[in-house]
Amino acid sequence: MEASLFIRGLAIGFSIAAPVGPIGILCLRRTLTEGRASGFVSGLGAATADTVYGAVAGFGLTFVSTFLIHHQGWFRLIGGLFLCYLGIKTFIARPSVSLQESSPNGKGLIHAYASTFFLTLTNPMTLLSFTAIFAGLGIGSFGRDYVSAGVLVLGVFFGSMLWWTILSSGVNLFRKRFDPRGLRWLNRISGLIILGFGLLVFLSLTRSNNLF
Repeated sequence: MEASLFIRGLAIGFSIAAPVGPIGILCLRRTLTEGRASGFVSGLGAATADTVYGAVAGFGLTFVSTFLIHHQGWFRLIGGLFLCYLGIKTFIARPSVSLQESSPNGKGLIHAYASTFFLTLTNPMTLLSFTAIFAGLGIGSFGRDYVSAGVLVLGVFFGSMLWWTILSSGVNLFRKRFDPRGLRWLNRISGLIILGFGLLVFLSLTRSNNLF
């Protein structure tokens, strides 16, 4: 039973993480400009946030989910603003002359983790995705069966991390092919894409009029 739940959680976590979005762009760009460790840790931040939402859905924490969904407009607004900030910051970033010089220190890795964790957490739609997938697979709230819920959530974490490990490791293979000029263009393109995601958040809020 537990093994089956873990495998289901693994598949769910992988499928939630895999679609290309701003987090994927950040992970890709950081891997190429700062190294595989930065890309991996960025993915770890996203996987942690995915796990938080998976736990809310799996453990049936309705008071948390109700609060998040009710205030999703504000969360998305904050996330959109942060995306715009990251997009502009990425666009104007100056690449290091040497790839070795760009290796992040402990503070840089903490920032990489915190930024993707925060971005993923400000998107309550992820919670709705988990709820819909759990319902579609016939996985409801486990009530007081905390062991089964914990196994499922653990699978979600490892499934999400599997995707980010594959992405950061695969992209890292091409890192040495980029010179400073190529990294500069990578920063500009990545920055514009991330900024575009942020602007799309504002556009969707305007059309749905669900901020308040």
